[in-house]
Amino acid sequence: MNKARVVLITGSSRGIGAATAVYFVRHGYDVCINYKTHLTKAEYVADRVRSYGVRAEIVRADVSQESDVNDLFSRIDKVFGRLDVLVNNAGVLKPQMTLLNMDAKRINELLTTNITSTFICSREAIKRMLPGSSIVNVSSVAAKTGSPNEYIDYAATKGAIDTLTTGLAKEVACKGVRVNCVRPGLIYTDMHTDGGEEGRVERLKSNLPLRRGGQPEEVAAAIYFLASHSASFTTGTFIDVAGGL
Repeated sequence: MNKARVVLITGSSRGIGAATAVYFVRHGYDVCINYKTHLTKAEYVADRVRSYGVRAEIVRADVSQESDVNDLFSRIDKVFGRLDVLVNNAGVLKPQMTLLNMDAKRINELLTTNITSTFICSREAIKRMLPGSSIVNVSSVAAKTGSPNEYIDYAATKGAIDTLTTGLAKEVACKGVRVNCVRPGLIYTDMHTDGGEEGRVERLKSNLPLRRGGQPEEVAAAIYFLASHSASFTTGTFIDVAGGL
């Protein structure tokens, strides 16, 4: 069996997920890089990861689909033979609009991509995890602000992830598995382009107490801390990486 600790990061071909992959391998983890669309970007992340002398496996999977999730975890079993940390990072953001302009197709896509994926990936991870393992969910400070006039559907999915974090942490504590959550704020990633406003961080950063946007590596540091032994007595806890918002 593989002796190195193994982390699976969903949606790790770019942004926070990619930064988190690099952060973990700097601490000796082998990593499973999951992507849905951006193969070239996933390969770039894998090359960076392997430069640290660890193992990296790239797996395409739409983690909102149960069959893809089952195949993803079967691949982890075959390649690594263990799983120590799951980072539920995969998520989607749609163009800014108010609720009055949203249709059910948009809302349901966000629900399945952002929420269902977190549930079923966590389920499969827990089946494999030994005491001392952990799950870190990536929510958003939007779960607290509601993101009115822009992304209330996205914010609502992140609120659901917060609730899942609280409940699941209590449910699996007896197994020695910890579940925690990081809530990023205005971070410089491609996701803002997906939402139709590439420069959103620049527009809003002056509203933050720290007066700047955050970097993906700053979120990755919080994710790693919660997964690490340094947080061994911490479960059901949230860290906001949001510049004081």
